[in-house]
Amino acid sequence: MSDLTKSSSAHEPAEELVITDELIAEGRQHTPGIVPDDMPATMAFWVSRIDLFSYYVGRIVCWFIVPLFLAMVYEIIVRKVWTAPTLWAYDVSRMLYGALFMLGSAYALMRGVHIRADFLYRTWSARAQGIVDLILYLVLFFPSMLFFLYISADFTFEAWERGERAGDTAWMPYVGPVRSALPLGILFLVIQGVSEVLKCYYAITRRRWP
Repeated sequence: MSDLTKSSSAHEPAEELVITDELIAEGRQHTPGIVPDDMPATMAFWVSRIDLFSYYVGRIVCWFIVPLFLAMVYEIIVRKVWTAPTLWAYDVSRMLYGALFMLGSAYALMRGVHIRADFLYRTWSARAQGIVDLILYLVLFFPSMLFFLYISADFTFEAWERGERAGDTAWMPYVGPVRSALPLGILFLVIQGVSEVLKCYYAITRRRWP
């Protein structure tokens, strides 16, 4: 395994992490793709590649904020200055925000910043955390995500097939493109979930998080 994906200090101690809200999970600060030297080669390969994939998806998706911001600024200016509100700005903003939320969720999972009430969890040992997380991933996360993936893929396919338009605004944009973000985002979450399960196994066997 190359030095790019191996490191003996891949995970900073909990006391050194930046935690701004006690309801936010630990907030991993390590560089994506870096794994401990004692992680088995196959596991290290998949953890590092999946984390890097989620990292770069997040880096790309974050740029959605630019057109979202510009649409809102434009709407405010023309509405307040010329009293000429647009038909499209609100739709564009909510579609971009929805896509940003869904497509960036795997990045948030990789970074460990999904909100959860972990005031008890963070006091447990790494092994106990890994056991609980592993059970929850296998029993709740994967079954629910795969179910939502199936439903959302069918939902999206119908939108493209019928040329469906939004019926709640005068602009009536096609909804196929934005609905595609739903199954894609869930698929990215499932992929990142594989990495998280491997990290749980590492925490259980090594008694520390990678």
